[in-house]
This record gives sequence, structure tokens and C-alpha cells, in this order.
Amino acid sequence: MSMSRRDFFAFVSGAALAFLQPMTLSAQEKPVNKNLPVIELKIKTHKLKVEVAADVNTRTVGLMNRFSLAPDSGMLFVFAQSEPLAFWMKNTFVPLSIAYVDRKGVILNIVDMKPQDESTYPSSGPAMFAIEMKQGWFKERGIVSGDKVDGLDKAGRAKN
Repeated sequence: MSMSRRDFFAFVSGAALAFLQPMTLSAQEKPVNKNLPVIELKIKTHKLKVEVAADVNTRTVGLMNRFSLAPDSGMLFVFAQSEPLAFWMKNTFVPLSIAYVDRKGVILNIVDMKPQDESTYPSSGPAMFAIEMKQGWFKERGIVSGDKVDGLDKAGRAKN
């Protein structure tokens, strides 16, 4: 996945420390988001299906420990408020592109991210959403900063 560093630190603070797992976990024991709600979004004429990560736990795990994505599929991260975001690719094996989206559904910037890279990839301004897709998905479709994402209202609000 990529997750925001803010979510990561929120996840590991306090009682959440009890849930951390050792780094020597087998592939079957590594955290993977399963059974998340899926919604359809549209950018220009392009439809995409995204799993919705709308709480600290699902945003923290994101697309970690996955080795593929279905065509036109990705993940939508929903935050409670607009703020500068930065994601990283710890334990994420699929090369991804991330589109940071403001509260009005306008793409702020799109960044390509390297697998298993712990560098941060920041938004260019306050974002309320982030969409991760297979690397190059946005570019191949001519989707750029300033384009509008339709269907974000189907994601609901962030839970925490």
C-alpha cells in the first residue's frame, strides 16, 4: 500500500501497539485488506473500481502485501478532512501511481511510486482523498492534475 505517515503513526500509537506483528511473519500472516466496500468512480470517460479504505486500520494496510491488481482496479483512501498528505510504499510490491484529490473531487497531483520504497510521496496541497492505481494507469488515459473525479460521494465519510 502506501499509507499516509500520519495514519501509520496513529496506528502504532497507544493500544494499537499490541496489534503489531513481528517482521518475520509468513506470507499468510501479513496484513492484507479484505472485503472492503468497492465503488465505481469515473474520471473523464474512464471508469475504475476502487476498494474504499476509510478508517485508520484499512488506510494503514492499504495495498500492502499484494502482488497484483485487477485491470482498472485500485484503492480509494478517504480522510476526515483536507490536509497535506504523504504516502509511502512500505511492504507494497505493486508499482503504483497515486492521485491526490481535494474535497471537491479535483485531482491535485499524480505521483508514480516505487515498490517497497519508504520515501514519502506528498500531495501538492490539502487533499481529502487519494486514489492508488497500477503505475501508469492515469498517464495512459490522459488523466492529469485538474481533472474531476466523479462518484466520490459513494465512498461515504472517513470513520476516524
